Amino acid sequence: MNDLIIIGGGPAGIAAGIYAVRYGLDTYLLERTAIGGQISSSQEVENYPGFSSINGMELMNTFKAHAESIGVPIENKGVTGVRPEDDKIVVSTDENVDIEAKAVIIATGAKPRKLGIPGEDTYYGRGVSYCATCDAPFYKERDVIVVGGGNTAISDALILSNVANKVYQVHRRDELRASKVLEDRARSRENIEFLWDTVLEEVKGNNFVESALLRDLNTNELSEISIEGVFIYVGIDPNTDLIDVEKDKSGFIITNEFMETSVEGIYAAGDCRKSPLWQVITAASDGAIAAAKAYEYIRNKG
Repeated sequence: MNDLIIIGGGPAGIAAGIYAVRYGLDTYLLERTAIGGQISSSQEVENYPGFSSINGMELMNTFKAHAESIGVPIENKGVTGVRPEDDKIVVSTDENVDIEAKAVIIATGAKPRKLGIPGEDTYYGRGVSYCATCDAPFYKERDVIVVGGGNTAISDALILSNVANKVYQVHRRDELRASKVLEDRARSRENIEFLWDTVLEEVKGNNFVESALLRDLNTNELSEISIEGVFIYVGIDPNTDLIDVEKDKSGFIITNEFMETSVEGIYAAGDCRKSPLWQVITAASDGAIAAAKAYEYIRNKG
């Protein structure tokens, strides 16, 4: 019987692990893939205190190094299910092994939301991408479109503008949700063109993406432009299928201010929970609070 199992190795999970070990809890952190979470794919992070500018992967490597230096046990295991059972929580792994704990912190993060349009899945990896940091080098001197108007969309449009011939910024509204700093940078780039009040209807091609079908929301007219890359940033969907607790209609786990879910002994932190802001700093804060409350719960339980 472990004291605490943390599921997820992003900012929330790592922060929870650091706090849990410092509290003296017998802790295991399980991560299916690589430590770091979504922020690892960010080319530049400029809003995490202490770093005026740092690469996302580099930032998360500092998190990981800190966790390892104080002995946070990190195991490369995927989790298929979490369930309460009597006075314990049972975590099922993809190795068909059950692990028991007194408490569990869900820090599984989220994944990019899909548009659900024709061609999106067909051309994924063949022109459709959700990560400019990962794929921008493949589009040197090519024309691409970026869908979305938030910070991630604009940040990645800027990355693409450094290599691509032309970047069409497609946004369904007539103003951006991104920060003023990012908007000003994007507007200053000569090869970024904004297509306002416009949605992507279909991705077309042969073996690879060749064009995009767009709809003008003001006139309802369709137009087709020749492009070779489509980068989509329209929100995130939480990775919460593995747990049955109270969630909102989008699947984000509902917690109180102590990161407690609707099931005793199960906590949620980071992008997988309903929150007014999904950022590295808030995820780390969530993880710290969840670990502190898990410690109190375990101590009081005896």
